[in-house]
Amino acid sequence: MRISIFSQIIIAGVLLCSSLAQAEPLKIRTGYVVPTSGYTPLVLEKKDLLKHYGTSYLMEPQKFQGTAPQLTAFAAGEIDIATIGYSTFALAVLNAKMDDARIVADGFQDGADGFNSTTFMVRNDSGIAKVEDLKGKVIATNGFGGAYDVGIRSMLRKHGLEDKRDYSVIESDFAHMNTMLLDRKASLTIGSMPFLLDPAMKENAHTLFSLRDSMGRTQMIIQAARQGYLDKNRAALNDFFEDMLASLRWFHDPKNHADVVGIVAGLTKQPPEKLDAYLFTDKDFYYNLNGQPDLDALQNNIKTLHDLDMIKGDVDVKKHTDLSFVKEAAKRLN
Repeated sequence: MRISIFSQIIIAGVLLCSSLAQAEPLKIRTGYVVPTSGYTPLVLEKKDLLKHYGTSYLMEPQKFQGTAPQLTAFAAGEIDIATIGYSTFALAVLNAKMDDARIVADGFQDGADGFNSTTFMVRNDSGIAKVEDLKGKVIATNGFGGAYDVGIRSMLRKHGLEDKRDYSVIESDFAHMNTMLLDRKASLTIGSMPFLLDPAMKENAHTLFSLRDSMGRTQMIIQAARQGYLDKNRAALNDFFEDMLASLRWFHDPKNHADVVGIVAGLTKQPPEKLDAYLFTDKDFYYNLNGQPDLDALQNNIKTLHDLDMIKGDVDVKKHTDLSFVKEAAKRLN
């Protein structure tokens, strides 16, 4: 059957458009909560490190107030790579029925040897000398069911205290934790950087216990994507993760510390002197420079959720992991 010249032109146009569409860089929508954790606008401040940016991929960071709303967007297909806590990942698999969710890279870890662990603070004049003294008190958490909330509940349960029966819990964001404690609205709050550097906190409060005391090493944050997305875009994603790993290493290199502080101060509007005291040093959390999460710690963290009856069922972490991208990235860079 002969095809008319007009039909041939149409077919050629369709093929050309298809070819051009395939040549377009992959737009990767990344979720984040904190600008210094995950694939955030921070990496776009040093585009000279991103050798594949604009060629094989583009990055579109989207900010969320917490990991719970990020999970909603992740489940709805509104973001491609999520930066979420271990508790949120468990909920993604068990509650959101995202059996195809895959852990693709480390976010950061709490309690690694030689690095920071989140502290839980009490006032010096509170009379609280041990965990048992929290009986009848008000506890402040940044979000019910979040990683820090789990750490608090786990520690208090070890000392015989149960929510509602022995203490009550209220929510507050990190920026207001100091005020909650110093104004006696809560007897225990989460101590986080840079807020712990506040002179009033140094003078009037101290650590009762740390997250490491409660849970050991914690895989606080992981990067996650869905298997179908990974399979469909493997070539572009290999380039993306290579750039993300190169960026991670540059930002954590001590010789770049002064430049990094200046970049982060400009991005977050925080005083450089506060950032200089801890950012990406051993006073900060541990970030694996090969992008490798601690899967054993993560499995143990999820077990704690189950033990606290915060999730029904279990998650086989290794079944839901695909580290091939960060392994390829490390191979390319090393």
